Amino acid sequence: MKTAKLVLVLCLSGLILSGFVLLKSQNAPAAPEGVKMKWYTFLEAVELNKKEKRKIFIDVYTDWCGWCKVMDKNTFANPVVAKYMNEKYYAVKLNAEMKDTVFFNNYNFVNPSPNTPRSTHQLASSLLNNKLSYPTTVFLDENFALLTQVPGYKKPEEMEVIMKFFGENVYPNTKWEEYNKTFKGEVVPAQPAPATAPVIPH
Repeated sequence: MKTAKLVLVLCLSGLILSGFVLLKSQNAPAAPEGVKMKWYTFLEAVELNKKEKRKIFIDVYTDWCGWCKVMDKNTFANPVVAKYMNEKYYAVKLNAEMKDTVFFNNYNFVNPSPNTPRSTHQLASSLLNNKLSYPTTVFLDENFALLTQVPGYKKPEEMEVIMKFFGENVYPNTKWEEYNKTFKGEVVPAQPAPATAPVIPH
């Protein structure tokens, strides 16, 4: 009798656990569905911009930054974010500690100590105004003038508001607070899984 009761409890526990796993997967962010962010180097974006003017989006990251990797996995893999970025921006991946020389605006940007760990490249320092925080995303207009810097990890739904605020050219005539308050996005936020399991009757 005890064995049968134990088997029943184990079966019920398995069913409930399966339900939680299913619920969690249903609430997870949508799969990329074949849409992926098109990433460019900074100089590639400069060249592309000569042929077709677009705003520039720059993801400033480092290899050791954990939240940078999370944003790659969650935010930049989101199909809504990827599709819009591909259509409206030249998206740039910029390693803040890269060793390459970047010639831009008649100036050579270099890493002053390329063999020293965590030495910051001059281009990254310039884009971030020496406020070195990773990840930081930078928005530039079609002429490479700074629009804004956004430090820290941003969820897909948070990134959607910001990228459309600039991408739709709302920013010259509308305050950010007003736009953000009334914004209705396409990204479906992931719902957290239930914090506690229901009590199984004995």
